[in-house]
Amino acid sequence: MESMTKILIVDDERQFSEHLRAVLEARLFQVTVASSRTEAQQRVWAEKPDAVLIGTIMPRGDAFLLHQWLRQTPPFDNVPMIVVDAPEEDRLIRGWRKAEGLQLQAEEYLVKPLAPESMLPLFEKMVDKTTRRIRVLVADDHAIIREGIRALLGVQKDIQVVGEAVDGQDALEKTRQLSPDIVLMDIVMPGMNGLEATRHIARDCEKTKVLMLSQYDDEENVLASTQVGAYGFIPKKSASTQLLTAIRSLS
Repeated sequence: MESMTKILIVDDERQFSEHLRAVLEARLFQVTVASSRTEAQQRVWAEKPDAVLIGTIMPRGDAFLLHQWLRQTPPFDNVPMIVVDAPEEDRLIRGWRKAEGLQLQAEEYLVKPLAPESMLPLFEKMVDKTTRRIRVLVADDHAIIREGIRALLGVQKDIQVVGEAVDGQDALEKTRQLSPDIVLMDIVMPGMNGLEATRHIARDCEKTKVLMLSQYDDEENVLASTQVGAYGFIPKKSASTQLLTAIRSLS
């Protein structure tokens, strides 16, 4: 099962934090809440969030210190961040100082009061941009080959195997159903072969690209793959590093 996107909310206004948590969890985000800089740092190490919201915390200046700590601490220095400042009338007590604001490095800067529901599109856009993975369909009539490719791709943080197909017809149907970014297509399969399936996919599924896989890397197969619309040809005997490079180059 694919893990849920993790969000850390850092804010000491309980009503705001819990309301925002409910909004995000309703969209299947996994949400953790912290109410102080120290607790937030502990949560970051423990949870490794995909995005962080830094709201209003006391004492004044701790929000900026947390922001600086995140930006200077690998592997969290590139975690997307939303900063929520105190309303203008409270800024001298719990808000960001002007000098701190000049050093702000966040995807969004917002000011209370604001409705948590209005923030949902910001989180969805921000997280999708940073955590989107290349969706791959594996088509091969040999289960051991599919399992091997799935094992290789399964440990890549930027690649997701969305399905498997056992022949060309199955690959065509699942491409239409799942809309993968890339299909890894064996050439020799029973029924509809990989070349014919690729011809249909290239014609009907313009957002999907096909990489051919075959144990036969002769010039004839390479040429035939190109003619039916494949974007590349990977010999199975060298599929490991070459395959990963090819997938990423097409994303």
